[in-house]
Amino acid sequence: MSVETASDTDRTDDVDELAARLGEAITDLPVYEEYLEAKEAVENDAELQEEIKAFERLREEFMMARQAGEATNDDLRELQRTQQELHEKPKMSEFLQAQSKVELRLQELNERVSDPLAVDFGQTAGGCCED
Repeated sequence: MSVETASDTDRTDDVDELAARLGEAITDLPVYEEYLEAKEAVENDAELQEEIKAFERLREEFMMARQAGEATNDDLRELQRTQQELHEKPKMSEFLQAQSKVELRLQELNERVSDPLAVDFGQTAGGCCED
């Protein structure tokens, strides 16, 4: 059993505050602002939204056919073609690029935060009897 002291609580509060400030700072990054602008452009384009919905319906139909063992390679090719056409739309392409950039930046920040911890989160978690 462990007992949390006031000092432990203060440190936890400090870490929580730092995490909140980091999150706020991230929202001020140009790469994040570009992502939000690209996302808004996609969300506000009614025609593009209809194309996204049509693709989602096609993908759902394909997944159901695949679960039933009825999906064909032609079905898969049609789904891939439709997705490629959607991704080639200028606003969607800009959004996907912006999303990729912000994800990369977040990954870099995660690595900087994790480096001092000297913990390999990708390593298999195991019990006490690992060799």
